[in-house]
Amino acid sequence: MDSKFSRSMVYNISLLGAGHFFSDFYANFLPALLPLVMTKLGMSLTLSGMLVMAYAVISSVLQPVAGYLIDKYGYAWLILVTTPVSAVFICSAGLMGSQVALFLVVGIAGLGASIFHPLAASLMGKIVTGETKGRAMAVFVFGGNFGCAVAPAVILYCIKLGGVDTLLWLILPGILVTWASYQAGLHKINISPAAVCDHAGNIVEPEPWYKSRGIWLLNVVVALRSWMQVSLTTFLPVALTNAGQSTAVIASMLTVFLLSAACGSLLGGWIGDRVGRKAGFIGSLAVCLPLTYLFLLDMSPTPFSYVLLAISGALLQSTAPTSVVWAQELIPGNAAMASGMMLGLSFGLGGVGAAITGALGDHIGLEAALLWTVLSVVGAVILAFGIPQSGRKAAKLPGVSTENVKID
Repeated sequence: MDSKFSRSMVYNISLLGAGHFFSDFYANFLPALLPLVMTKLGMSLTLSGMLVMAYAVISSVLQPVAGYLIDKYGYAWLILVTTPVSAVFICSAGLMGSQVALFLVVGIAGLGASIFHPLAASLMGKIVTGETKGRAMAVFVFGGNFGCAVAPAVILYCIKLGGVDTLLWLILPGILVTWASYQAGLHKINISPAAVCDHAGNIVEPEPWYKSRGIWLLNVVVALRSWMQVSLTTFLPVALTNAGQSTAVIASMLTVFLLSAACGSLLGGWIGDRVGRKAGFIGSLAVCLPLTYLFLLDMSPTPFSYVLLAISGALLQSTAPTSVVWAQELIPGNAAMASGMMLGLSFGLGGVGAAITGALGDHIGLEAALLWTVLSVVGAVILAFGIPQSGRKAAKLPGVSTENVKID
């Protein structure tokens, strides 16, 4: 065990990572459930698209709003509510007998996810030291990525085994992780902002988040990076289908990309801790650029293409934990809001970029559109040079409480 991580710290990091696994596991129910509920409730493609859009807005775009409220009022106890709410409502979505009821339960499930992400990421920043935040956040991000990756297979297996009623059993793991979080006292962690000090050790008033040029620029940079990532996830199967590839090839390539992305998040946290947030972020994307371009030039299923795809996926996602910690350091007085921006808003904006790629593909062809989308990563690298290394950091001073856990 790394001497910088105590046994209790490792356990709490693991709990938050497991919580993120299940939060994103439940968040990825909708794609697998959609064909069933469309048939059962007679939903049109337009209405189905509105359902997906509503969930995306509530679960992702609202994360900064949830983070702002968490920063202002605390509410660490919500960590005991968010995952069970998501679990109960999304697992029962397939049982709904009307379209209104379906929209309601999906919306409530999305609300649970939108609160969990900024809150849990803020808690993660409180239980570790500054020099280990990247690695801890990497575990957190990996948990969510892995939950997303395995959810469709688990859901489809359960439905095949015993129908949508079987999905109710999947509520139990979320309840168990929440119970373990309660036992560990995660809901007692004080997430109010610590004192912010200048280089001389004097307490200063932190800069308001809306005046931070760095956080706005980082949002743009992460959105540009997400544009490439979401576009590949969304359109790679379509491009391979257009090229006449088999279902087995399409499934294997998408799996390689998603699993390598999950593993890349672990690597990225370590890199950020070792070389700094800014250098790690820019370096990963700079190396990713030519590799992604080479893959898109020839997506035929050769061993070389699989290697390029795996490394590209790993490097793209390796910037995720770094961006969260970097954002928290840029606006230390709004750590939860910063986390919501990186985990929700920026990724949602990347989805808007993917829609642009799709529209471009209608005019010049999807393969060409994906090649042009590489420019989003170029833009991210260039703009990242203008972001400060970090903001002022919190420090423990005499007479200033920085205790993380409240004593009852």
